[in-house]
Amino acid sequence: MLYTFNVTETDRQLLQDQGYLILRGLIQPAFLAELRERTEELLAIEGSNAGSEFKKEPGAIRLANLVDKGEVFERVVSHPVVLDAMAALLGQNFKLSSLNYRSTNPHSTEAQPLHSDTGAIADEHGYWVANSVWLLDDFTADNGATRFVAGTHKLAQLPENPQKPHVDEQLLIGKAGDVAIMNAHMWHGGTANRTAFPRRALHGFYTRFDKPQQQYQKQLLRAETIVRLSPELRKILALDDPLNDTLSSAQTGMSGFLK
Repeated sequence: MLYTFNVTETDRQLLQDQGYLILRGLIQPAFLAELRERTEELLAIEGSNAGSEFKKEPGAIRLANLVDKGEVFERVVSHPVVLDAMAALLGQNFKLSSLNYRSTNPHSTEAQPLHSDTGAIADEHGYWVANSVWLLDDFTADNGATRFVAGTHKLAQLPENPQKPHVDEQLLIGKAGDVAIMNAHMWHGGTANRTAFPRRALHGFYTRFDKPQQQYQKQLLRAETIVRLSPELRKILALDDPLNDTLSSAQTGMSGFLK
């Protein structure tokens, strides 16, 4: 399957140069309402077990394995503009690594260290991790917006002092409905939420075909989910890929900072 790049050539160059791109208003209001409603339902259903398919995080609430938990999430991981952006970063042959939800708790003092996703460093074939951050709430300077250091995806190294502020770090500021595309080798991390309200987002994380998935989709998805998936979704989830079966059955659950 080939993806035709639909964002502009200027956008593509920004991704290559600075490592991120913000797609303003990509999530239409009705779609945004569906995502908010379904994630709130899942939080109520899963309670203290939320996020257990992956890892839990101090100061935040997570949901994991979301493709298995509603058709609305299938539309997230197969969004054509996001897929085009992923192809620009990872090449034509890539797959979903995981789809998670993360809500930064109100009045939380916890902040993520600067990291690259799964601790990834570009190899001889180039970049192999990329993320899409779907803003379900506004990201502000006070409510736990992601910090990032543009251009660090080019360094082929991890940050030396990940817990400390970086002199060149910026905040991802945006409105609910925006989607940020990130070269996930770029150093980034969530900040503390100093407000009285949660800060909610989805993370659609993709990886190159020759790397394991963070969450092994074939192992996690229920049979009733798999049976309804389109050929395109089966490709995105690597359900018929023997190489992925070998890679992801041997290693999965990697994180840039969570143990």
